Amino acid sequence: MKKILVLAEKPSVGRDIARVLGCKNEKNGYIEGPKYIVTWALGHLVTLADPESYGEKYKSWNIDDLPILPKYLKTVVIKKSSKQFNTVKAQINRDDVSDIVIATDAGREGELVARWIIEKAQVKKPLKRLWISSSTDKAIKEGFAKLKEGKEYDNLYHSAIARAEADWIVGINATRALTTKHNAQLSCGRVQTPTIAMILKREKEIMEFKPKNYYGISLVASKGNSELKFTWQDKNNATSSFNEEKIDNTINKIKNNDIKIVKVNKSHKKKYSPALYDLTELQRDANKIFGYSAKETLSIMQKLYEHHKILTYPRTDSRYLTDDIVETLADRVRAVNVSDYSRVCTKLLKSKINSNKSFVDNSKVSDHHAIIPTEEKVFLGDLSDKERKIYDLVVKRFLAVLCPPFEYEQTSISGEVCGVDFSAKGNKIISLGWRETYKDSDDEESYDSIPTLKEGEVLNVVKLSKTTGKTNPPGYLNEGTLLTAMEKNGLGTVATRADIIEKLFNSFLIEKKGKDIYITSKGKQLLELVPSELKTPELTSSWEAKLLDISKGKLNKNNFINDMKNYSKDVVKEIKNSDSKFKHDNLTKNRCPECGKFMLEVNGKKGKMLVCEDRECNTRKTVSQVTNSRCPVCHKKLELRGEGEGKTFVCSCGHREKLSSFNKRKAEEKNKASKKDINKFLKNQNKTEEVFNNPFAEALAKLKK
Repeated sequence: MKKILVLAEKPSVGRDIARVLGCKNEKNGYIEGPKYIVTWALGHLVTLADPESYGEKYKSWNIDDLPILPKYLKTVVIKKSSKQFNTVKAQINRDDVSDIVIATDAGREGELVARWIIEKAQVKKPLKRLWISSSTDKAIKEGFAKLKEGKEYDNLYHSAIARAEADWIVGINATRALTTKHNAQLSCGRVQTPTIAMILKREKEIMEFKPKNYYGISLVASKGNSELKFTWQDKNNATSSFNEEKIDNTINKIKNNDIKIVKVNKSHKKKYSPALYDLTELQRDANKIFGYSAKETLSIMQKLYEHHKILTYPRTDSRYLTDDIVETLADRVRAVNVSDYSRVCTKLLKSKINSNKSFVDNSKVSDHHAIIPTEEKVFLGDLSDKERKIYDLVVKRFLAVLCPPFEYEQTSISGEVCGVDFSAKGNKIISLGWRETYKDSDDEESYDSIPTLKEGEVLNVVKLSKTTGKTNPPGYLNEGTLLTAMEKNGLGTVATRADIIEKLFNSFLIEKKGKDIYITSKGKQLLELVPSELKTPELTSSWEAKLLDISKGKLNKNNFINDMKNYSKDVVKEIKNSDSKFKHDNLTKNRCPECGKFMLEVNGKKGKMLVCEDRECNTRKTVSQVTNSRCPVCHKKLELRGEGEGKTFVCSCGHREKLSSFNKRKAEEKNKASKKDINKFLKNQNKTEEVFNNPFAEALAKLKK
């Protein structure tokens, strides 16, 4: 009997698919059943070959050997995962395997993972494609019932190859040219270089910003026991002016006069829920609210998708759902009907859940719909603290779009003092709608009630004052705002942006101070050394547009690759002919323990490090590390410095404590009962007293377990 081979991207997903398909015979690297054989990759098992595979001379880096432009790029099996590749290859080539189902991640990179393996295994068998957005049992069953033809995704595969080969051609040549020219570890690429340029641009905007003072007028009037605050506005409705003299003259003109109400306008207002999450928006919010890095948020999301199966596919760039998801919305609401979500869920389930164009639109979904909960029942106790926080963001947003709009009545009041205009505003909540999900949400509007006023009414002015302020520079970029800037400029994709940011930190081209991101001296110098065109987001954005065209069959892959080869020639030529110099301005007097050369001091993402100046040696040594341990004096995060028994915690407030003393103090604190422990004990005591001599207590306890 012929069998079907299913190729998943990771072991965890492979095991889930195998269970659903009834495969129970687990072997080394695959699981077999009566009809299916399920095996898996470990991410990429095959990659593009290094330059040295095209000739011995490329083993050493020499600027005269550039550019490296092979006619065809080779692929090689990744050594550390070659055992699994051989397992997959053996199963694919079995005589009893008639068809192959590609079940890797449903996206450009997932397609590449599978196709490279199949090509390297040198097999030609009919291909089918499993394309699903969640890994629940239901989704897997439905996906296998509606398998697509593999050839429908050929263009997506061509786009994936074009992306990988373009990055190799441009990245390898530009990086080798810069590194050999300046004898320093300098890497650049079509996405990371313009990203660094954006960070530098923001820093320059902040440094060149000149603050200006502005002024306004605030007036407080009374009616009975109530007071109402009015704000001055000019004929263009501006509420502030840079002209202080104008404001002073206006105050002198109107002081000791009452305000006359000239217009009272009441209007019914609606505010609709924010859109569902795509990955970038979720990473932004997680960074803003919890301080999580883009990479960390993606990692948590992946666990919630693959392991817990309670959220849909994370690497999506859409904030909309498709029509076929609408019929599953009620099941998804039932799945999250626990804990704090119950009140809203119960309300939603009382009537039919209606969809609308604000969150259901087929034309705005490409590969995957927005991130929403699956139909899998959630057990919040199974989630870690970080998983719980990310899950909470997604669930609240999901429930919010299903709820009615937030409604309120806005009262706008226009007043006049000696011909000078003033305005006041008040809001009265009519219906919370979706905001019931977000009880603690920030809102620019205030919802304080105001006294009832009529046109023509005159109020006594009890306070008149000049307000002042200063214009502020733009803020430094953080991971959240950097993701926004990358998305806006077409740099990277939802699947790659987190890795790009992480790579910039690890290459010491950027560093963090608090939450803010700063460019390093190395980063600034790199931008002076690379060709100007490689620094602009427009170039990369145009490449991404071409890759999209390839995926849609509008552009030939080979034409794109030829353009990349020609561009690489120009880049190498410009670097070779450049007179620019690179200088290490972070050299220390410390010698490298391996080669004896001087070490460079750099700020890593988690603290200070010493790195050997010789790029071929690349020895690294941690100097200090920011920890999650808190200072007993000011409660700020402590920095751990030193080595061995000399390791010491240091705080910016001046507190110092040896690691051994810190551990001893923590051990003693653990033995003491905290307020939380005492309260927990008393609560349990009360419970014990309540069920004392209760004959059903023991039976109930067993049932709960």
